[in-house]
Amino acid sequence: MRGEAIYLFAFDIAYELIRPLPAQLLGQPVVQFNVNASRRNPRQLLFYKPEMVRLPVEERVGPRGPVLIETVVKILPIGAISIAIRVPFAVTGLSDLDEFHDVSFANASLADEARILAGRVLDELRTHAVRPAATFHDEEPYTVFCLRPPVAGFRDAAAWLDQHRAEVASLLTQEIETPLAAQEVAESTSRALSYFEDDLLVIDWEAALLVDEPADAAETLHVIELANLQLAELEAYDRHLDEVLERSYRDVRGQSVRRRREIIRELRELQIDLTRFHDELSNITKFFGDWHLARVYESVAARFHLEDWHRTVERKLRTLGELHELLKSEQSSRWMMILEATIVLLFVIDIVMLFSGSSADARNHPSIGPRS
Repeated sequence: MRGEAIYLFAFDIAYELIRPLPAQLLGQPVVQFNVNASRRNPRQLLFYKPEMVRLPVEERVGPRGPVLIETVVKILPIGAISIAIRVPFAVTGLSDLDEFHDVSFANASLADEARILAGRVLDELRTHAVRPAATFHDEEPYTVFCLRPPVAGFRDAAAWLDQHRAEVASLLTQEIETPLAAQEVAESTSRALSYFEDDLLVIDWEAALLVDEPADAAETLHVIELANLQLAELEAYDRHLDEVLERSYRDVRGQSVRRRREIIRELRELQIDLTRFHDELSNITKFFGDWHLARVYESVAARFHLEDWHRTVERKLRTLGELHELLKSEQSSRWMMILEATIVLLFVIDIVMLFSGSSADARNHPSIGPRS
């Protein structure tokens, strides 16, 4: 079996990136990503095309000797980047691919190298970054094992998967030594897709297996990469909302009227910004029509629980909106009370002045008694 292990890392590097981006990044030209869709597509194809940088091929020592690795960085205007690192392999069976789950080069893990590379990208894009990230959270790679045809015994995708289902499940779950239960095998391989009889995609939570020609696999890999990036952005988005809500709850307690006005303005701006960000995040994976890539995205999104993440984020956005409305209502009530108190005070002052004026007139003009 020959192919590539592709490791996908997604990083949130800023709130957004201002376009146009520089013509060069990391010493390489910035170009637009393009893919020639090989499956049936709608007549008006909508396909998100980010800008990307392809780094020079490097020779490294992999699990089975020297290999040439390739790194591609995709840049999205929502302030995120996706790093794909390709490591070729040649093995005798699926179980041999287990050592490619956690690859390290020169005593550094692949995740550490990807994080360092993300920092270099941010440094070069800092003048284009709005509110750049202070730190990067630990990101686990999503691994796609791409097998290049011909694969021994692979003529019909469904029949081949039925024959190797337990091996595929063990590979995707990293449970090579201990046999998995039939229920776990069925669950791990339940999201399997094929377009032709000689291609196959099996999607699990931490890894996927793809059997396809390299040119045809590019579009599938791009959709998986966008879904992985969307998951990373939703996680970062959720953490930010937690911080905003916690700070808002803390600030609301016992603050002055002036401070509350600042809180209301901040909440309104955050609500607008985050709602716009949420819409833009959804747009990068917007597909129309009953076509294969849409099915790929739906399967990956279901495995990543993206809909649950969206619901969680939307619920917190609603909470943020309710808190904003509550503070606005409380502020309006305060101003109404101040206005009513001012009216009453003016009324009292008017009465006092009226009685004071009458007393003064009585002293200045005493009454004349009757004639004798």
